[in-house]
Amino acid sequence: MLQYKKITLPLASAFSALFIGTLSANAMAEASNLAVIPAEAGTTDTTAITDDVWSVHGQFTYVNQWHPGFHAPYSGANSMDPNAKNSNTTDVTLFLGRRLWDGAEFWINPEYDQGYGLSNTLGMAGYASGEAYKVGQNTPYLRLPRAFLRQTINLGGDAQTVEEGTNQFAGNTTTNNVVITVGRFAVVDIFDTNTYAHDPRSDFLNWSIIDSGSFDYAADSWGFTNGAAVEWNQGNWTLRGGAFELSATPNGKVTGFHPRNHSFITELERRYQWNDHPGKIKLLAFVNQGDMGSYRDATALALANGSTPDTAQVRHYSTNPGVTLNLEQELTSDLGAFARLGWNGGKKEAYEFTDINRSVSGGFVLQGQRWGREDDRIGLAGAVNYLSSDARAYFASGGMGILVGDGALNYAPEKIVEAYYALAVTKKITLTFDYQRVVNPAYNHDRGPFPIYSLRLHAEL
Repeated sequence: MLQYKKITLPLASAFSALFIGTLSANAMAEASNLAVIPAEAGTTDTTAITDDVWSVHGQFTYVNQWHPGFHAPYSGANSMDPNAKNSNTTDVTLFLGRRLWDGAEFWINPEYDQGYGLSNTLGMAGYASGEAYKVGQNTPYLRLPRAFLRQTINLGGDAQTVEEGTNQFAGNTTTNNVVITVGRFAVVDIFDTNTYAHDPRSDFLNWSIIDSGSFDYAADSWGFTNGAAVEWNQGNWTLRGGAFELSATPNGKVTGFHPRNHSFITELERRYQWNDHPGKIKLLAFVNQGDMGSYRDATALALANGSTPDTAQVRHYSTNPGVTLNLEQELTSDLGAFARLGWNGGKKEAYEFTDINRSVSGGFVLQGQRWGREDDRIGLAGAVNYLSSDARAYFASGGMGILVGDGALNYAPEKIVEAYYALAVTKKITLTFDYQRVVNPAYNHDRGPFPIYSLRLHAEL
């Protein structure tokens, strides 16, 4: 288990390189008399062609997490270590964009990563940090999580200004448009987004709060995949559809070309005003198709053989569907609320994300105007995660999943509460203090409860 480590020189050097690169890009923009519109964090809209051709941004995020020792009469291969533990993760990302033809842009996001999640990102279905991947490394390593083409086709309607930001050019577009994205990116860059709970670099950390826990979306061990998405924006409505590549085997790396294993997603969004405050409601449906094992078949085979159940032994081509309801509502000018409800089939093993078959989450985010810190934020949220009856029997018999598996199971829903205070040190640097309370980790009433304390430093360039 990785203990506390300082940021190593290569990663610090990469951060410096990003900073220098951004200064150079800003200098070029000024030399060309290009107007820069302030970015709004987390936005994903695109734009029509303007005078600027290149966009360069960067980010740095460091998360340190610690939990004390907790009660655990037994542990399995996928258990959270019951001893007091500390771990950290660091990532530095370059967001480089190039305008192509009318309405088209290409983006790449090379990234340096370093570190591990608590217990090597195991032991909680709703895992504690969205900045912790399923793979980790003591020394910094380079990867390319995103490389994609985006095409916007304007269809008329009112003109609207789009601000420059992460993977987004400044410019103008119309309210009615079609946006096509093709390449390598994260499914949740486009689907299941939420203003108040979606970005582990700036808001909540827990997996089952920043995303719908039961949304088993296509992703490699770092959370990215290859695919295509189409978004049709018409007035207050948006219809999205996407097709993405699943891993060759459940919880594997997305490599090569294997369209046999795939995921289809559809999402309908309605925007509205409530008491002059904006809100959104989204309904998402997905279906995964690939070689996956049945919990019931694996448990029956193990019972017949006197062995431990393993879904890998009973995999065949199958389908696993799911739906998610996603809500967000501004309540006052400084207070917003969100909620998600999710369900998936629960008969087959989780393919990519985590071992959750039903999920409920919700919370509030308050801006700091009331105490004279308008750029600060307070967040409070909770999540309750459930297993299907087939999954309960499988894990109770000693089966292992993607993130959970204590070797035995005294089942109870996994309950998580998270609170954070994000302190704006400057306009571009934020220090966040985060607390999570975990009850029945990995659905096991015999283990825990325990707290997790986190410190996050985030900088944007």
